[in-house]
Amino acid sequence: MSKNLRGFENLIGLGIDLNLFLILMTNLAYTEKGKGSVVVLLHGFCESKEIWKDFTDELSKYFRVIALDLGGFGESANALPVPCSMETMAEQVFQTLQNLQVSQAAFVGHSMGGYVALALAEKYPTMVKKLCLFHSTALSDSPEKKENRNKVIEFVQKVGVEAFISNFVKPLFYEDRWQELEQEIRFLEEIGKKTPMQTIVSVLAAMRDRTSRLDMLAKADFPVLYIIGKQDTAVVWESYQEQLQKIPYAQTLVLDNTGHMGMLERPQETLQALKNFLTL
Repeated sequence: MSKNLRGFENLIGLGIDLNLFLILMTNLAYTEKGKGSVVVLLHGFCESKEIWKDFTDELSKYFRVIALDLGGFGESANALPVPCSMETMAEQVFQTLQNLQVSQAAFVGHSMGGYVALALAEKYPTMVKKLCLFHSTALSDSPEKKENRNKVIEFVQKVGVEAFISNFVKPLFYEDRWQELEQEIRFLEEIGKKTPMQTIVSVLAAMRDRTSRLDMLAKADFPVLYIIGKQDTAVVWESYQEQLQKIPYAQTLVLDNTGHMGMLERPQETLQALKNFLTL
């Protein structure tokens, strides 16, 4: 019997859940560039670490930048955690960073990536030096949003991944700039079409069922930056009011004529805001 197998049997003998064991053994795909304090970039739903390429190149001049493919996405497509939740996805991030000998980092989470970062911050608060919620929210889904997630799950199961992505991606961008941003929209669609069906269905349910972490964030002792698109249809402008009232110390960048994809819609403004936030 191999040493690894004996170790596995010992863990099972101690009552450690098989799914948790597999999560702990998973090392997510990542790119790493630069030196200094660590910045971790977490992508959103149906995205991959590729959305951060320009940001990684620039930020790595000042920081050690690690861009991850979250479980189920990109080069981590075979690492979807079971059961899938923001907590199990965060555990994969934590374990990968442990393997990279990262004890503390600034986290930048786009949309779903922000939900994962919040789950990690709740369980491992000392690991989080700073947090940027990039078109993301600390709130849970409203009843209406939950019902919409259910409808989207049914839709993607009915029409398939490619047809779903063709309907899903374009509305993430500010409508009046669709023609101008045609190349960026096509770029995001190509990433999204590579996402496995099981990932889409499982992660939609995980986002639907996530808990609010607003109270946790309000008590946190690390700096917070919100990047907000006023025309964002995924995380609407009005939903930020409660959060900003409860977290008055939070920094904000509010972008007009911008949807849900600020790193592609407003790359210069969002990158500069991140650099300012991370260097303070």
